[in-house]
Amino acid sequence: MTDLTTLNEQQAVRRQRLALLSTALRYTLLMVVGLVMLYPLIWLVGASFKTNSEIFAGAGFWPEQPTLEGYIKGWETSTPYTFGRFFWNSFLIILPKVIGTAISCTLAAYAFARFDFPLKKLFFGSVIAILLLPNVVTRIPQYILFRDLGWLDSFLPLWVPSAFAGDAFFVFMLVQFLRSLPPDMEEAARVDGANSLQTLLYIVVPMLAPALISVCLFQFMWTMNDFLGPLIYLSSVDKYPVSLALKLSIDTTEAFEWNRILAMSVLTITPALIVFFAAQRYFIEGISSGGVKG
Repeated sequence: MTDLTTLNEQQAVRRQRLALLSTALRYTLLMVVGLVMLYPLIWLVGASFKTNSEIFAGAGFWPEQPTLEGYIKGWETSTPYTFGRFFWNSFLIILPKVIGTAISCTLAAYAFARFDFPLKKLFFGSVIAILLLPNVVTRIPQYILFRDLGWLDSFLPLWVPSAFAGDAFFVFMLVQFLRSLPPDMEEAARVDGANSLQTLLYIVVPMLAPALISVCLFQFMWTMNDFLGPLIYLSSVDKYPVSLALKLSIDTTEAFEWNRILAMSVLTITPALIVFFAAQRYFIEGISSGGVKG
């Protein structure tokens, strides 16, 4: 009996050691993969403090002689405007686009998820078709439309479509999230005399908050990184967002200073990183809940 007990204890210790070894290997593998994925970003931050010649001296990220020259000269830019002007232009594009997307896509998704109306399936099928349609197909028709409206060289073409639920992906995402929510509280609100708009504002929107935060985060990051849209519709330098302002630092010669470009690249991605990590919990909750159909 004693020998059997000792054998069981040895097996339990062996299993515990194997479990610890397996856990250590998993975490080690995750750390290595994470470091490989993050190293370009780490190198970008370190290289922004290097001199232009030191950037090409090796693949290490730690600067031997740290300098703020890239940030100082990069902020001044080669135009009459500082980089602060370009950040302000990005803000003037992002703010109305994010607000318009959240409001319009919520209204459209609520209609698709909770109401029955003629040709509902046809309209929702059109939303899915637009979702699968490549953006390059609509570039020329949109450009001609905005040209005829006199909106070229303004911010209007960049955010007005989003104010009318022009982003089919967000409509579909919110519809899926709404379908996972039980309608009991909405029906109770209507019994108490609330109309559809009041039910949406006071009942649905608070429950929809994780998905709405995900929508705003997606739109914020996509708009911040958008290069082609501003390139097509904006022609005045004083209206450029940061995505186009970075291109101004690269001239047609090979003598441009990379540390200036890298320094401004760090500043450009910083707002998106801050916003993402600040709302990461809601972002993950919104994405995971949006894929569950109740």
